[in-house]
Amino acid sequence: MRKQPSQTINQLDAKEARWFAVYTNYKREKLVEKRLTQKGIECYLPIQKVVKQWSKKRRTMELPLISCYIFVKITLKNYVPVLETDYVLKFIKFSKDLIAIPEEEILFLKNLLEEDIEFEVEAAPPLQKGDRVEITTGSLAGTKGRLIETTGKNRVLITLEHIQHTFSLSVEKHLIQKV
Repeated sequence: MRKQPSQTINQLDAKEARWFAVYTNYKREKLVEKRLTQKGIECYLPIQKVVKQWSKKRRTMELPLISCYIFVKITLKNYVPVLETDYVLKFIKFSKDLIAIPEEEILFLKNLLEEDIEFEVEAAPPLQKGDRVEITTGSLAGTKGRLIETTGKNRVLITLEHIQHTFSLSVEKHLIQKV
């Protein structure tokens, strides 16, 4: 499927249910899973068992494999009900495209968690000074710029070059992606 420069891809289908990733509020993944299940929406929250050690206490906890992510298998009619679910922030998009996750990747996650092997999950490499970035949501979605500095944990400063001027603005990290 070839994409025109201004055309976005949406792989939601009216009849065939496909997997999509949904971004949730922090530490609300299990609650979102419960609410989606109550709505009759098929979802998958990969959970891993993690042993935490505090001085003399050891405790096994069940934590989401990928923080703030839950996977839903939906058709077009379920799109809005998923977004209307408490603590769901947005669907994960690649640029502006809503791309389905192949069944094999969901199956891989399920199989990985069933195996008795040690593994680590690494997020995409962190943004670095000088990276080209794009704002992914909000009224500035699609605006591209260059990362000029990271401030604290949750905010970045980017330079946007428009009308032959440079604008510096503070944008939440989760609202931008590397281009």
